[in-house]
This record gives sequence, C-alpha cells and structure tokens, in this order.
Amino acid sequence: MLTEERHQRILALLEESEIVKVSELIQQLQASESTIRRDLQELEGQNALVRIHGGAKKVQQLGFEPNMKEKTQKFQAEKQKIAQYAVSLIKNEEVIYLDAGTTTLEMIPFLSTISDLKVVTNSVKHASLLIDQGIETLILGGTIKISTNAVLGSGASEQLRKLRFNRCFIGMNGAHLEAGFTTPDPEEAMIKKIALENSQKAYVLVDHSKFQQTTFAQVSTIENAEIITDFCPKSYLAKFRSKTTVMEVSE
Repeated sequence: MLTEERHQRILALLEESEIVKVSELIQQLQASESTIRRDLQELEGQNALVRIHGGAKKVQQLGFEPNMKEKTQKFQAEKQKIAQYAVSLIKNEEVIYLDAGTTTLEMIPFLSTISDLKVVTNSVKHASLLIDQGIETLILGGTIKISTNAVLGSGASEQLRKLRFNRCFIGMNGAHLEAGFTTPDPEEAMIKKIALENSQKAYVLVDHSKFQQTTFAQVSTIENAEIITDFCPKSYLAKFRSKTTVMEVSE
C-alpha cells in the first residue's frame, strides 16, 4: 500500500472512532510498527492528528460542534454504560440538573426507578422524554439552539442562578488537565458553569475520546467536578486522578 493510501485510511479511521491504536493500524493496514509510527509522525506534522501513547487521536477544532444527531451516533454503547452508572448515584427524592447532552440523554430511560425525583434541564428533547416518563420536570426558559436543542441566553442563566441541586450531570466536549472542562459555545459554557456551582455534587460525563481535548470556552477547572467515563487513556489517568475523582465504568 502506498504511503498516501495509508495516510487516507488512518484519517478515515479517525473520523469513525476519534482514537486509533498503533496495534490496530498494523493489523488493518498490514504494515510494520515502524512504518505506522512514521505515518503518524508525518500526519501530526501536517496537523492532521495528534499522537498519543500507543496511537493517535483526531484533531479537534476549537469552535466546531457537531449537531445532536451526529453526536448521538458516536460511542453510543459507551454513553449508555456511563449513563446507567450515573443514574445509580442518584437517591430518592433528590433534585438533579440534566445538561443538554447526548450522554445525559441516555440517562433518562433509567430514571424511572427513582422515587419522587425532580429534574431541571435546559434541553427541549430531554424535557419531552422526561415528561413521557412521568418525571417532574422544570425546563429553563430562553432561546433554543437548534443544533443541540439547548435552551440558552441571559434569561436561562438568571433562572438557573436561583436554583440549587443535589447533583448535576454535565456533558463536555473536552476534559484537559490544564485547560479544564470546555465546550465550543460560550453561552452553553455559562449554563454548565452555573449548574456546576449550584450543585452539592457535580459530575461530568465524557467518553474516552474527550480526554486532553480542548474547545473554545472554558466551563471550569478539572477539580470542580467528578468525571464518569467509559475509560480514561492510561497515559492520562494518574494525572487526572491527582486532580479529581475519575470513575471508569469499564473497570
């Protein structure tokens, strides 16, 4: 296989999974380890990917955010495991905040087992599904962002500032040791920030592809929330655990 063909295959695999391992590339491309590592080095030099321990990850554009449909299709099985674990932390009669994200969306089918639960959300889609389950729901008022179904704006922020929660569950586009938790939209970042600050226990729900990724707007530092994930890449895990609790549901 020509070098250019291998490069295109590597980038295509990154589009599908966002992280690729050297061992997988050796098998799929029928190339030696030294060849694959050289390919990754060349592609990193072109800013086409970022090398990590044992593989590579997709370059994330700071201001880019996929729409709800695109995000729902990625890592769905992992998100369901994360969501089920997150729900196991909730106790009867609690008031929780559910962020407008695809992983928090996966929590909703499991919430019916909790008695006298009250949920506040800034997602039109979440609110509709919660009502269908017969769960007491309060949706923030404001402008609806079409791509994510999130309610945003100053009205939503002011309403949220007056509320308090036993727990909040927040989705993020990036979890970075130095840059903290980030999301592409500053208005969404503000809503997430307020929810984190107004909760007795704050949880960020991210799949493995979000670690050491950074997007445009910071929500908070890593220390301000516990992380629930399918797994954290081993090269980062100890450093993240030195700053906060990291719960891996694949353990």
